[in-house]
Amino acid sequence: MSEKHTVMLAAGGTGGHLFPAQALAEVLLTRGHRIHLMTDERVHDYGKEFPAEETHVVPSATLSFSDPLRVPARALKLFRGYMRARGILRRVSPSAIVGFGGYPSLPPMIAATHIGVPSLVHEQNSVLGRANRILAARVTGVATSFASVRNVPDGLAAKFRFTGNPVRAKVKAQAGAPYPELSVNGAISLLVFGGSQGAKVFADLMPPTLALLTPSLRQRLRVTQQCRPEDMERTKTAYASAGIQAELNPFFADMPERMAKSHLVVCRSGASTVAELGVVGRPAVLLPLPHALDNDQLRNAEAFAAAGAGWLQSQNGLEPAAFAAVLERLLLDGAGLKGAARKALAQGKPDAAEALATLTESMMAAGAAVGSKTS
Repeated sequence: MSEKHTVMLAAGGTGGHLFPAQALAEVLLTRGHRIHLMTDERVHDYGKEFPAEETHVVPSATLSFSDPLRVPARALKLFRGYMRARGILRRVSPSAIVGFGGYPSLPPMIAATHIGVPSLVHEQNSVLGRANRILAARVTGVATSFASVRNVPDGLAAKFRFTGNPVRAKVKAQAGAPYPELSVNGAISLLVFGGSQGAKVFADLMPPTLALLTPSLRQRLRVTQQCRPEDMERTKTAYASAGIQAELNPFFADMPERMAKSHLVVCRSGASTVAELGVVGRPAVLLPLPHALDNDQLRNAEAFAAAGAGWLQSQNGLEPAAFAAVLERLLLDGAGLKGAARKALAQGKPDAAEALATLTESMMAAGAAVGSKTS
């Protein structure tokens, strides 16, 4: 596509939504397009590397009818977000808008459909999220990370296109990295993280679990763990007491490189995490976030485990002794880990950002053709 355009991206302000949006932005920029981003205030924490010409923060709220008393205030905040988004879209005049889910994407996406901007939403999970279900009937098209997606509204299947889940350039740089050598008595690299916001459960669960491994296995472990600041000291002390070498940090900017150097990953099963595991090709024990809306993390983990790329472990009722037995078996089976790594790599789609960029350009070209016929 030779003509260059301005593209607005809309996403919730956490890594699960921003990372695939960033991956698309990186590709569109290489093709000469201009990028704007509409999101919420969390972008200041998780979107520091986002390559947008301008970032627009709009009011947003999550609609939850389990707390009826708060619904009017949240609905009002979403309406304020809609009005601000509408004004931004009028000023920026993008050729297209691509949304990446989360309630913060609703105001700009609905505003775009009202003023006639060609619109595409991307669903990261294997279950169509609530915001994207609201938008599916309104937008021009829907792109998906999984070939099969649950909760697709009746009559809308023709709008759906499988592209995969875009991963950032720094993840693609590690695509298919050789699995680290795992000798009989050599060091074993274990990576533990809970998504862009961290997870308290791993600070609670992993030190007592790993402390129950046999002494010889504990000595071989090299743990890298994402740990919330408030959990840092107690987690560090627990690992030291167990004689386990551990590097802890609230955020690792070089997470893709650390993933590539790991023998096994223990993590949540958010869509971006599963996509990155597939692109790099690393086996993982996945603990889905309990009580998540629509059980999206559970469905993601089920798909990954069914491919032989990892293992699904429920957090509910999980005790350190039982988890230690699982991890000991896995960590001592080098051939099994290497085989799972190959199967993980087979699940990866490193060209997903390129596919989504091409779909976006096709939508813009179709929109321009329609506009020229009606002008």
